[in-house]
Amino acid sequence: MDRSGSDTRILLPLIVLSVAQLIGWGAVSFLSVMGREVAADLNVTIPTVFAGITVFYVTMGACAPLLSNLFTSIGARSVMVAGTVLTAFGLGFLSVSHSLVAYFLCWAALGIAGSATLTIPAHILLNEIAGKNAARAIATLSLVSGLYGTLFWPLTSFLSGQIGWRGTCEVYALVMITVCLPLYSFGLPRGAKSPLGINPMSSQNSARFYDRTFLLVVAAIALNAFITFGFSATLIELLKAEGLSPTQALAYGSALGIIQVGARGLNIILEKRWDGLAMGFGSSVVLCISLVILLLAHGSTIAIATFLVLYGVSGGALAVARSTIPLVFYDKGDFAKALSRIALPLNWISAVSPPILIALMTNFGSRGVVLLSLTCSCGAILVLVLLRGRRPATETMIGMA
Repeated sequence: MDRSGSDTRILLPLIVLSVAQLIGWGAVSFLSVMGREVAADLNVTIPTVFAGITVFYVTMGACAPLLSNLFTSIGARSVMVAGTVLTAFGLGFLSVSHSLVAYFLCWAALGIAGSATLTIPAHILLNEIAGKNAARAIATLSLVSGLYGTLFWPLTSFLSGQIGWRGTCEVYALVMITVCLPLYSFGLPRGAKSPLGINPMSSQNSARFYDRTFLLVVAAIALNAFITFGFSATLIELLKAEGLSPTQALAYGSALGIIQVGARGLNIILEKRWDGLAMGFGSSVVLCISLVILLLAHGSTIAIATFLVLYGVSGGALAVARSTIPLVFYDKGDFAKALSRIALPLNWISAVSPPILIALMTNFGSRGVVLLSLTCSCGAILVLVLLRGRRPATETMIGMA
């Protein structure tokens, strides 16, 4: 009844967001392919270049809570339109930067823009439209946007070979203005915003976001994000360190997106039986198993391929769980605030993971990377076990049905 009407109303925004998020993440992930080229051009080390991603996520995380009131007052659409323009400017200025100061300032601008456009704002907008029924839409959006590596890493490699990394940034800046900006401006509903007066006891609401349950949600999401965000930036280099050729590493890394899309499809299929918390726990266990296999791979292509399949499945599911776990604990009125507050630690831990993993790889090889990731994975599983005992009573009954 109401559900079918909600599905119809959300279809066009879901298509718009899928295309725009795919482009947005693809554009800012160019360092995964062109990191060495950028480092050589700027005459700096690879870890220094990847520190740009650190600046990106630190800025993105710091700005997310500040945008919380804007999401609830003017709606996610208007914020995303402004963020898209800033993304284009950031990529454009990055293409002409020749000093490290300018380079990092551009990544800071991209971080501000990312907090207004990438993932969390899209999930907030879907929640504005569908409320609790947004879980399926979020899973679908994550399914499509998970293809950014599969589509954009080979495209970035091709463009880099033809016009260099600077020209590639210019192309992506142009795409943001000519494709993403019109999509956000004309393809998303106007005036959709979170209810402002839903919970009048604001002081109690603020306290909710710093209680033990909230801290456990943050810890579970952040520990897994340290692995998945770190690997998304360093996976190709990690596969090279495991013994794959550059061509094999690019092919394997690009294929990962297809695997992740399949995993995100499981969220849609299992939505009625598994909520975000159950999906997060199951996928965390699979992630842990994949890391154990990589630790024991010793250069075996079969073992590495098995790792990639299991890692892709778990990483794809976790990308959805990051936004659907809070749906278990927070209603429509609190969801935007919860995601905005989660974004700060989430993005900051995601910011430090690429340089930490690159430094470990440089000094200790791939073993150091895998051992640290395995530790984080085990920690996330423990936290999720604790969270399952704090599930709201109504959710517990649903989960047992």
